[in-house]
Amino acid sequence: MTNPISVAVVGAGGRMGREVVKLVLGDSELQLAAAVGLSDAGKDAGTMVGLPACGIEVTSDLEMALVETKPDVMVDFTTPQFAYANTATAIKHGVRPIMGTTGFTPEQIEELDKLCTERGIGGLIAPNFSIGAILMMKFAAQAAKYLPHVEIIETHGDQKLDAPSGTSIKTAEMIAANREEIRQGNPKEEEVIEGARGGYYNGFRIHSVRLPGVFAQQEVIFGGYGQSLKIRHDSYERAGYMPGVKMAIEKVMGYTGMIYGFDHFID
Repeated sequence: MTNPISVAVVGAGGRMGREVVKLVLGDSELQLAAAVGLSDAGKDAGTMVGLPACGIEVTSDLEMALVETKPDVMVDFTTPQFAYANTATAIKHGVRPIMGTTGFTPEQIEELDKLCTERGIGGLIAPNFSIGAILMMKFAAQAAKYLPHVEIIETHGDQKLDAPSGTSIKTAEMIAANREEIRQGNPKEEEVIEGARGGYYNGFRIHSVRLPGVFAQQEVIFGGYGQSLKIRHDSYERAGYMPGVKMAIEKVMGYTGMIYGFDHFID
């Protein structure tokens, strides 16, 4: 039997972080090496998520946690303001970063890929870990070859910091790779209220909805002569992302360089 993969969870006290802690503690193929969080420092990671005490105390010092526990993988669900620094810190210590935090620029991703390659380790930046959401992106990219007129509507709770979402941006990038840039809509159209037509990307529009009581939803709408195609994915709870997180932890062990997008792990 192979040794379990040791995992440090960053943002452990957050809503997604707690689900990752539960995943790791409940899976015999994974081992919790460290839990890092600001507001929950000093708590036992197990009791923090409603499980028996595990003996791993939440710490607020990421670098110290990585140095002392030497995990194989770091799973990070924090905020965009910490994402790049946390990723660079992990790579510096030879820990494979799996980033569920969005907000990376293309330049940052390129730099992190270089750092990972220099250290001979893999990493992943994934706007979405839901297998259903990844299939939605792949289906949308395929449809764009035949129905190039498209718009994206993504809906999240009002506590989400970035707009549009990382998932919608990744979807837009995959669509753009399969269609020529065409400016959609009537050439004489006029926005009576600024922003009413949404954000502009490669000739099409992305609309971001932010409301309380909403979790996560994305719909990709294609229009053609006499027809339309709608591809929609709904997430109902954070536990739905955990099979993808588990797959990412396993897959990243065999990669070198920074991978952008969980879709690379799904054939």
